[in-house]
Amino acid sequence: MRLLSLSLAALALSATTAAAEFTISFEWGDIPACRSGNPNTVGSPAFVLRGVPAGTTSIEFALKDRDAPNYNHGGGRLKIGSDGQLPFGAFKYKSPCPPGGVHTYVWTATARANKKVLARATASRKYPE
Repeated sequence: MRLLSLSLAALALSATTAAAEFTISFEWGDIPACRSGNPNTVGSPAFVLRGVPAGTTSIEFALKDRDAPNYNHGGGRLKIGSDGQLPFGAFKYKSPCPPGGVHTYVWTATARANKKVLARATASRKYPE
């Protein structure tokens, strides 16, 4: 029984570790400067994804402004290649455009196997930087 408990604990730990390894990073890219509060529709940043869970069929991206969380900047849902690279402009979204200052924006990437969520990763940046 003790061996079974240890095996289950190790399995749970390895599943947690695998999910914790899913990360994203990004650069804003060459988007038009915007500080009016009226975002532009632009191409997505170039993303680098690491530790994409096995069985992932798509990644869903969503952008939130921590300083204006009710504004929907949109995002996209894409099939991802095995290299974890997503080029600039893979989908369209509403650009960061904070009126009168700097805001913090968070991209969330959700790895899915069809409709099942496998893992989530986030990356934050300020705009303008």
